[in-house]
Amino acid sequence: MCWRDLPGSRKGNADVASPAFSLGELAQRYRLELRGAADRTVSGVATLAKAEAHQLGFLANPRYRRELARTRAGVLVLHPDELPHWAGDALLARDPYAAFARIAALFEASEPLACGVHPSAVIAADAQVDPQAAIGPLVTIGARSRVLRGARIGPGCVIGEDCVVGEDCELVARVCLVKRVRLGARVRIHPGAVLGADGFGLAMHEGRWIKVPQLGGVVVGEDCEIGANTTIDRGALEDTVLEEDVRLDNQIQIGHNAVIGAHTAMAGCVAVAGSARIGRNCLIGGGAGITGHIEITDRVIVQAKSFVTRSITEPGTYGSAVPAREARAWTRTLARLNRLGEKTPR
Repeated sequence: MCWRDLPGSRKGNADVASPAFSLGELAQRYRLELRGAADRTVSGVATLAKAEAHQLGFLANPRYRRELARTRAGVLVLHPDELPHWAGDALLARDPYAAFARIAALFEASEPLACGVHPSAVIAADAQVDPQAAIGPLVTIGARSRVLRGARIGPGCVIGEDCVVGEDCELVARVCLVKRVRLGARVRIHPGAVLGADGFGLAMHEGRWIKVPQLGGVVVGEDCEIGANTTIDRGALEDTVLEEDVRLDNQIQIGHNAVIGAHTAMAGCVAVAGSARIGRNCLIGGGAGITGHIEITDRVIVQAKSFVTRSITEPGTYGSAVPAREARAWTRTLARLNRLGEKTPR
């Protein structure tokens, strides 16, 4: 196997013309209703404030409706109810933001890795790499690990022992799969993430800590995305599990033996302690903390900076963070809190 540029691969954005798509093509591809000229083309996407005549913008939040009068976008993706406020070409969608996201992906330029193994990669003799996988510079693949068809392993990644990288996965760069990590198809992991490190398992004996061996692994379902510098510990006896289509932002910590249900999303700096179980279709706000050995049912929203210490058994929105306020007002509030429980003088 050799390492070389694929025929027709990009040589850098400056040398490659931006793709262009007609409104008719976009409407047909994404099943959108078209209002305007089907042969009009767009060659990029942008916000309402920054868009030019050749670009496509979107309106998903009515709070930005006032910008419709000022935008120079050639076409907008918007809800049918917004048509009275826009006289230009439009693609109509019940969920404009989701439609815009799908269209924007057409303009995401990336440098493809060529199939094969870079000469600087180090691969164990009993590891298996599919010929249609791409292994980048300075990659290490450990014993008994497998990289399946279409997987793309970027520069500096480390794949330890007994790991499986599923079909069409992408490890962007400097990703570390420590041990016994199994990725389903189409998982994307961003730089600096570490999966399969030891969980924080300790037992106190006669005043000293004894390390509890972490004998499980990490199982990641299909179509998951894991952000930069996020860490997912392997289980102590059973596996730490992310079901399909879980989306984790940057700098999240998932403790050992945790289970995250399908289609759940977490914003940056969330911490989930060991053996917590989070249901499906949950949204966990940035900086939230979830203590160990509790369960959160399906379709729960935990607001940013909240601390969940007990199981949540009913769907809904939960929060415990105190919003910031002017410093002197907060000092007065604290003073009142400190006096709670005091007897009121007669």
